[in-house]
Amino acid sequence: MTNTFTIAVTGQSLIKHDIRGVETPGFRGARDVLGRADLSFTNFESTILGSHGGWPMKGSFFGCSQPVVLDTLQALGFQALSLSNNHAFDLGPSGILSTCEEVERRGFLHAGIGRNHTAAARAGKGAFGGRKVALVAMDGGPGPDFMYAGDAASGRPERPGVNRLRVTKVIDVDDNAFEELRKVRDKVGYTRMDLGNDSQPDDAPHVELEAEISLSRAIFRRSDSVRRNVTVDEVDIARNLAAITSAGEDGYLVIAYLHHHHWSSDWYQVPDWVGAVAKKCIDAGAAMFVSHGAPVLQPVEIYRQRPIFYSLGNFIFHVKSEKSPWMAREVWESVIGLCSFGEDGKLVGMSFHPIVIGGTEPSKSDALEQRLAPELARDGDAERILQRFQEQSAKLGTEIQISDSTGFLKM
Repeated sequence: MTNTFTIAVTGQSLIKHDIRGVETPGFRGARDVLGRADLSFTNFESTILGSHGGWPMKGSFFGCSQPVVLDTLQALGFQALSLSNNHAFDLGPSGILSTCEEVERRGFLHAGIGRNHTAAARAGKGAFGGRKVALVAMDGGPGPDFMYAGDAASGRPERPGVNRLRVTKVIDVDDNAFEELRKVRDKVGYTRMDLGNDSQPDDAPHVELEAEISLSRAIFRRSDSVRRNVTVDEVDIARNLAAITSAGEDGYLVIAYLHHHHWSSDWYQVPDWVGAVAKKCIDAGAAMFVSHGAPVLQPVEIYRQRPIFYSLGNFIFHVKSEKSPWMAREVWESVIGLCSFGEDGKLVGMSFHPIVIGGTEPSKSDALEQRLAPELARDGDAERILQRFQEQSAKLGTEIQISDSTGFLKM
């Protein structure tokens, strides 16, 4: 197909080890698929321990990587990285600065973090295969306020950090539950000052307590039903949409990226708010929307002839076996998506190539530390992954045909 531009997208890369020495047929197959694209993209799910040093900002879920892992990603064929995620601040501002320094040294197209708010929110831009490509990368949390970048103000220096899409959990409760929560608040003497102490100075304004009650940063809203909701900050979404629109108007093919941990209780269910954000990004001019949320493969949707990947799960996942919650087969399976765009930025073709990290499904006796490299799946593994993906995507109106261990979008 002439005059097309192909982008490869994968699950997130939580990479701690140099895996360039792995020589299995499946790993070579995964590299070959990436090599078919004009541009390959992943989320770098870590922070670099580099020249700026840093200190662990977390306990058991802390993670950092040596700069060599970026050489590994580059050798696999990746040229573009989103950096906005829950591990980006695991070494604090120092890790942000080291990560920026190392990805820029290697020439990656990147976005999502920076030495201040302006830099973190800026679209990354580059040219590949004769096409201009831009990346706008956001993190929806939840995360502490201090992990998000800030510009300098009077008496307050800039803060290196992550580009934020502020998402607030709101729990609807009925009248009886609302009154009980009000009684709890009043008994413990929760005041406006307490609410201020629970927040950072740049948090959103305090909500009116007549219809909503805030306790320890959880917001409970009076309603006729009981359910979980989230609200997306209008200022944050407007800023990110403006970056997408600006890049699109300048002739860039724009990738919009979102990382979040506001998962549904069923990991395969796409939260409504994510779909709304994705479609706003497409409406603003993005050629595609890519997200990593729950660590499993979720469906793909086609909206206005542009793809929305709600979660691509994991591509590289270097975690420890000890007390690991990650034994489920689906955590180790995903697809590489090859997305071809025409000159007008609309999708003209897409194929899906199933992968299994480590090459076989994990069992309770497996050491997760041995599951280092993504491998192209074949036969039964490939059919299982693709059929599940096909069935889930069909619920969103996306038709996928399966042939020879590969999925193809029915245009």
